[in-house]
Amino acid sequence: MNNVLTLKNIGKSYKQYPSKFSRLVEWGMPFLGLRHKKKWVIRNINLEVKQGETVGIIGVNGAGKSTLLKMITGTTQPSEGEVICVGRIAALLELGMGFHPDFTGRQNVFMSGQLLGLSNETISELMEEILSFADIGDYVDMPCRVYSSGMQVRLAFSIATAVRPDILIVDEALSVGDVAFQAKCFRRISNYKEEGTTILFVTHALDDIVKHCHRAILLDSGSVAMSGEPREVVNEFRDRLFGKSKKKEIDLSKKNVDLDDDELSTIDIFHTKPLYQTIEHRWGTRAAEITDFTIKSNGSLYPTSLIGGEVVEIKFRCVFHQDIDSPIFGILLKTPDGINLYGASSRELMRDSIGLAKSGSAIDFTFKLKINFNTGPILISVGLTHCDEYGNDEPLDRRYDAVIINVDNEKRFIGLVDAETECVIEVKNEFNC
Repeated sequence: MNNVLTLKNIGKSYKQYPSKFSRLVEWGMPFLGLRHKKKWVIRNINLEVKQGETVGIIGVNGAGKSTLLKMITGTTQPSEGEVICVGRIAALLELGMGFHPDFTGRQNVFMSGQLLGLSNETISELMEEILSFADIGDYVDMPCRVYSSGMQVRLAFSIATAVRPDILIVDEALSVGDVAFQAKCFRRISNYKEEGTTILFVTHALDDIVKHCHRAILLDSGSVAMSGEPREVVNEFRDRLFGKSKKKEIDLSKKNVDLDDDELSTIDIFHTKPLYQTIEHRWGTRAAEITDFTIKSNGSLYPTSLIGGEVVEIKFRCVFHQDIDSPIFGILLKTPDGINLYGASSRELMRDSIGLAKSGSAIDFTFKLKINFNTGPILISVGLTHCDEYGNDEPLDRRYDAVIINVDNEKRFIGLVDAETECVIEVKNEFNC
């Protein structure tokens, strides 16, 4: 496939002045020399994106994601390098910010459409479809200053995607829309993707990157820190956020780890157990560790397959190396392609927390859940967190995609979850017209 987007060594810098008068001095008395320093927010970015490819861009706030997208769309010009785009671009950046507050929604449709390169004739032909998709009712003929943020997003998205673009850029633009409208938007984006539209996708929802993207790029301090398979890039990003995982190699011949079925180890032998997956990604402060686990179902230990509808017990041991107040135990079940099936934690499931977990102690935690899923493999993740002094969740030990188990469901249905549907048929042989 041909490249529809090529970035050649692009960079973006801004002038920084030591005082508010320095800019005036530099402009009015250039013979005194430059008074500013360059602050580079993007540097040495090289990228090629092919037609139909979906590329996720991740990074912390301030990494340069939005600046990069603005240079691609032409909103901001690069200070160095070259951006080559082939075809029409639709950018969902800060939707509705360009609306004139005193003009009606209908008038703003024409103005925004013209900025996208559409003629008045084309906009008139698309007007009914745009307004139908936005579904803001009589507000379309009212000034935009009376619109809610959600109504502005509705109208702006409808305009930006009225004509299928060759490149679609999405930057957290739909986070303020209601759930029903988000579903409609993602359906349109999915249709465009199937029709060959190239998509650049920026989000902090990392599971969406794994689920929807062919490739992912990690930006750090304005440069590409990593580019490649989405799951690997997301894991690297998590490592940078929470501390890189370190697997402990254990010489099992020197340690007493021969345990009964119901006994768990305080030594980290998690990776020696049946059903363990080497694709596991582990991160956290390791002030406490998950060292061992068991899975039971219908009297069987570490079953290779679960019958749909059975209750399974997932038990894991947590060893504390520091005093931890009110630790939180969590579990997440996913499909191999990253779709979340079920997740929960002790914070939601238990009325009272366990209080203080002292250094040197161990706690076993068990989740009992009914496997109402369709036939297929399931990845199991377990985690241990707590709230830091600022009220934010701090991961202590998270073991993602650590265990895999297969579900064999005799029922036949469409989708991932068995809703335990019952059917009732009533035949009426006689009725009055």
